[in-house]
Amino acid sequence: MSVLIIGGNGFLGSNLVSRLRETGRQVRVLDRLPQRPDFDWRGIDYRMGGLDTTELLVDVLDGIEVVYHLASTTVPGTSNQDPVFDVTSNIVGSLNLIAAMSKVGTRRIVFFSSGGTVYGVPQSLPVTESHVLRPISSYGVTKVAIENYLLMYQQMGTLDPLILRPSNPYGPRQSTAGIQGAVGAFLGKARQGQAVTIWGDGETVRDYIYVDDLIALAIKAGLSNACGVYNAGTGIGLSLNEICALVREITETELPVEYLPARKFDVPKIVLDISAAQRRFDWAPGVSLQEGLARTWDSLRTTA
Repeated sequence: MSVLIIGGNGFLGSNLVSRLRETGRQVRVLDRLPQRPDFDWRGIDYRMGGLDTTELLVDVLDGIEVVYHLASTTVPGTSNQDPVFDVTSNIVGSLNLIAAMSKVGTRRIVFFSSGGTVYGVPQSLPVTESHVLRPISSYGVTKVAIENYLLMYQQMGTLDPLILRPSNPYGPRQSTAGIQGAVGAFLGKARQGQAVTIWGDGETVRDYIYVDDLIALAIKAGLSNACGVYNAGTGIGLSLNEICALVREITETELPVEYLPARKFDVPKIVLDISAAQRRFDWAPGVSLQEGLARTWDSLRTTA
């Protein structure tokens, strides 16, 4: 089976590439950036480019049976700065991809949406897939729009889409720059002996999933015949203050914290109900947060 991973050079994408290669799949990557140096790309058909034109995508899709769409030009913290760019680069790009898939006859697509932003401020916890979608960031609005287009084309008989709504993934190869991903940022600061910056009082609660668990679900779901929307998390919520405490314990560092005023686009608490994915795909997260943090810390120290 031939698989295309759009955004395969990123944190999640490169982990998905690695796992699919191990299972014997033929893997092609489309990414705007050159190959990251901390990954072995042997045997991977790597192509540079984006979702700008249908013509490019038609060529990239040649012989592809399953598409994994992980690419995004924004993150929640940057999307509100330029919503027009967010829409044109992500929604229009995804429509170009859909058009190209329709043209070549590739039906199966797995879209990585967002379990942390599409629901907005939850009415109750944990959040099920049927919860009303009221995103409070442009990033979330864009993800919802792409979901709806995919479901529309399913209704039209063109696509067989499966939508994953991951919570907060973390693990090896995650950026420590702090733009997105608290775990990576906190571990990076611990390694440098620097203070962590937290927006708000540190009681913001998130659902953190280790990358191997998320990738295992993505592969099971993508290679199945299931369509629809599925949360991907652990069903367990921890605050940023609790994450800091665990990082201090694992890294044996002081990890001081600088608290800044809260941001309006940050959802106060989000924990996902993952029972639908557990039932449909016989899947469950197997790596505890403490174990996942330890693995990520070991990887960071040996590769950075």
